[in-house]
Amino acid sequence: MLITINDIDVNVIKKPIKNLHLYVKPPDGRVEVSAPLTMRDESIEMFVRTRIGWIKRQREEFDAQPRQTKREYVSGEAFYVWGIQYYLLVNYSNKCNSLILDGDKAILTVHRESTAEQRERYVNEWYREILKVEIEKALPKWEGITGLHPSSWQIKNMSTKWGTCNIKTRKIWINLQLAKKTYECLEYVILHELIHLEEKNHDSAFIAKMDSFMPNWRSVRKSLNEQILDYLPIY
Repeated sequence: MLITINDIDVNVIKKPIKNLHLYVKPPDGRVEVSAPLTMRDESIEMFVRTRIGWIKRQREEFDAQPRQTKREYVSGEAFYVWGIQYYLLVNYSNKCNSLILDGDKAILTVHRESTAEQRERYVNEWYREILKVEIEKALPKWEGITGLHPSSWQIKNMSTKWGTCNIKTRKIWINLQLAKKTYECLEYVILHELIHLEEKNHDSAFIAKMDSFMPNWRSVRKSLNEQILDYLPIY
């Protein structure tokens, strides 16, 4: 259910829980409420209204985070791979596209007449390939540690979630943007989604498992949410 309060969209999800939980989620300040199944809509709305000031402060913090400008894929732009900043150097060739990391430079070779959108598609496929390699290493590691196994996994370019999980099908999705973040952030997201296969909500049982498998997960999450954000249209 979607409600709008003071021009802020709030996604309300009713669950078999006892208490209300309010979230303002990175990277773009999406607002979500988890509410008990029996709670009246009017009570949920009243609760959100009492927290409008807090919601706005959280969204202002997200807005204040360093954020990349819209990518044009031209020489001189910042280019991030596994949390390291490179500087994009664009070369032109009539042969195949390529992207090579060399020192502090990311050398992108493309056709001179290629558009920013075409370059972005190529770069995203490059990110997809390097992320796939690391997931194929990290996922079996965490499956072994937790004893939890998804039915399948997929990489998806998402603007509001670092990962997601379908409990019924046991499929997980990993955000393509994680190829730009430090490697520990990918491991954190993989573990987070694996635990959701067993624990649907972010309740005490979920937190206990996170604490058991990755005691420093809170600092990793903080690091993930503080790293430079990708360009997103203003919401």
